[in-house]
Amino acid sequence: MTNIWVMLYYTALGATLFLLLLERRFSLGKTCAIVYGVTLLLMVMDFWIDRLLGFDWLVRLYAPLNHVPIALTMAFVSRNRGWHLVFQLLSTVMLAMLLQHVSALVFLLSGRRSGALLLTYAVLTALLVPYVRYFLRPLYLRIFRQLRRGWGLICLVLAAYYAIVIYLVPGYAGETMWATMFKSAISLLIVGFFSVVLFLFSSIQRETEARHSAELAALQIAGLRSRMDAVREAEEVVRLERHDLRHRLHTAAELVRQGRTGEALNLIGAAQARLEESRPVRWCRPPVLDAVFSTCFGQAGRQGIRVEAELTLDETLPVDEAELAMVFANALENAIHACQALPEGERVLRCKAISRPGLMLEVANPCAGPVDFDGEGLPRSEKTGHGLGSRSIRAFCQKHGALCRFEYRDGWFTLRIIF
Repeated sequence: MTNIWVMLYYTALGATLFLLLLERRFSLGKTCAIVYGVTLLLMVMDFWIDRLLGFDWLVRLYAPLNHVPIALTMAFVSRNRGWHLVFQLLSTVMLAMLLQHVSALVFLLSGRRSGALLLTYAVLTALLVPYVRYFLRPLYLRIFRQLRRGWGLICLVLAAYYAIVIYLVPGYAGETMWATMFKSAISLLIVGFFSVVLFLFSSIQRETEARHSAELAALQIAGLRSRMDAVREAEEVVRLERHDLRHRLHTAAELVRQGRTGEALNLIGAAQARLEESRPVRWCRPPVLDAVFSTCFGQAGRQGIRVEAELTLDETLPVDEAELAMVFANALENAIHACQALPEGERVLRCKAISRPGLMLEVANPCAGPVDFDGEGLPRSEKTGHGLGSRSIRAFCQKHGALCRFEYRDGWFTLRIIF
């Protein structure tokens, strides 16, 4: 009777692991109800197959009768499609099999003691579930957005492991020592392969994020340089105007003496207009933020994007100015990219920021089409390497305890951050 309960536990564990990796389409409650409802029906079916046909028949029929319905259910509730979904399914099966094979090996080495089997299952489950929830899931979601190719080859390796362990190696893990040791060895080998893949994934992620941070830092430096150039140009204009001021004053005074006050006023007005034109636009008091706004708004203007900015930021901010500048650079960069897909007459970028009563930021832009969001509320992008800016913004908000919301409504995409 112990075997059937192990199989039932294995079924429930597999469903739980996949739920932890899942990027769901529905609410958490609805998704759990669907997945665990199907899992419960499969467990009842397995129980009666064991009672009516015996455990040997259950082992033979288990994979097609359980894995296929679970796969179809996961395809229904998951946002992922294609090789991403297949990879999640095969990864879940691999992790569940590893737990089963190691537990079975401990069971045989302990002299077939049920207590050793149950203890091993409990310990491994307690380690595996948090590992999947807090390490694998975030890593998967990040890599899925960054890496678009190569998943088929990885799935082929996992599928070969699946076929070998289930169909090519006879015997059920826990029955004979040879089958149990062989399956455990294969599981450990595939875990080694899996670890290498995860290491490569992590390296790709770090490299991509480092490149993105370098690009934003370069944007800030370019903004500061452009601001310094604008200030130098303004100083040069003021110096020339000061040099010519004496001549203009003499000319204006002579015009007044001659009673030609209109011409004198026009002369003074023209000089004032030249000074106003040469004055650089200052978007806000904090210098780094001002440089970022100057660069991004200038880039938007060159792309034919109308900028509507309302910025009232104090010189002293509740967060680090450089970090906040990175947030604005990410948000404005994303908005500019989205506007580039629109006709020139429809390109608009709205940016609002206030310091009181609390720091609040808003960046909005029209979109060419509806925006899809993942299970964490972040906008999804099908382009390789995209999505880093949104995750960087969310990480900043989590660090400082700010409310962050991405929203799509009536053709407009809006980011709001409230401290």
